[in-house]
Amino acid sequence: KNEAMPSNASTDSNNTMSTTASSSSTALRRGGSKTSSPNSTSMDVEGLTEDEIERMPMLDKGTSMIYPLEDDLESTQSNATGASGNNIALPTADASTDKSSSKTMQLLFGIGGIYGAFLYYGSLQEDVFRFKDPDGETFQFAWFLQFLEALANVVVGFIGRKLVGGVDGLPLRQFMITGASQVSSKAFTSLALAKGLSFPVATLAKSGKMAPVMAGQIIHGGATYRPREYLQVGAIIGGTLLLSLGKKKSSSSQNSFLGIFFIIASLVMDGVTGGIQKRLKADMGRLGMHPKPYDFMLYTNLSMMMVAFGVSLVLGDLMKGCKFCAANPVVLELVMKFSACSAIGQSFIFYTVAHFDPLVCSTVTTTRKIFSVLLSIFFKGHALSGQGWTGVMMAIAGILAEVQDKIMGTKNKKGSKMEKK
Repeated sequence: KNEAMPSNASTDSNNTMSTTASSSSTALRRGGSKTSSPNSTSMDVEGLTEDEIERMPMLDKGTSMIYPLEDDLESTQSNATGASGNNIALPTADASTDKSSSKTMQLLFGIGGIYGAFLYYGSLQEDVFRFKDPDGETFQFAWFLQFLEALANVVVGFIGRKLVGGVDGLPLRQFMITGASQVSSKAFTSLALAKGLSFPVATLAKSGKMAPVMAGQIIHGGATYRPREYLQVGAIIGGTLLLSLGKKKSSSSQNSFLGIFFIIASLVMDGVTGGIQKRLKADMGRLGMHPKPYDFMLYTNLSMMMVAFGVSLVLGDLMKGCKFCAANPVVLELVMKFSACSAIGQSFIFYTVAHFDPLVCSTVTTTRKIFSVLLSIFFKGHALSGQGWTGVMMAIAGILAEVQDKIMGTKNKKGSKMEKK
């Protein structure tokens, strides 16, 4: 009897070890899924600019993040019991708390980076186009500015791709097309500022980019939208119009016809970009390719840089911009900081999308524009009338309603997927 005991103990031990291995294998499979999800999530990122990130949920790009079901959790707990009924130690509450704290720190790091880089980016952009030299000349060289901004992003994208790797054989023609439309949109926004459109008006107007996207999909794709979506876009556009008409005479800038024309052109190019990016995504799917984040950043900005260089060379912006910056070192410093903030901000966007649902990044970049507008109003000398403030509040309400609608839509999609499973 006494001699048989070690044998029984050994059997129990083997059962326990087998169960542990099974539980560990299950955990590893789940862990592997979660580990791979950031990469697959980032593959859904077609746009490289902060503007394009915001459109992701509206284009139903989704995410391939894997969420554990209640059944999975129950099976894990049942597997944690050995054949002899002895319980095997599960992760402690302290370990779970540490993981949660780490995730929170990652989120704060990503959000802080996006807010910090792009709030300063917006402030610098406004300062560049409001600068006047001793002769009263202002900076008018939007394509030259876009060339330098894209160049900074190409450098960061190249370094990032070298560090984390990339995918070869990508359809670069599609990257060239989407890069051309994106740089045109950004250049038109800069031209709107150069021609006298105030920064708050331009920023709020750009927040209504879903208007041309919706119009294009209704005309060409027969898409339908809910009344709420029309109201949201209408509130943003209506609020922007009230703001543009509600500036006091003492305000430091007046909204010109050319400025309004260029911001409308920028919105149209946003709509064009959305369609091109859908096609790019479809091409990637047919080829079975899964580009990494810095592939998008490098190749799209390389296209943007080439287009901006060519246009600025033809228009004379390149030489004139260089001379203006050489004669005004203050502007050169602003332009360099502006370009650096763009590249740093894009890196933080990719970091956030890689670790969290794209909706998180979309929410951050959208709400960032609200703070940019308010900071500009309070610190850049924009005097608003009651009508102007009404417009600001209306546009902000439309933006926040759009964010809330995206969040609820994502939750409903996840809920329906859970029910199907």
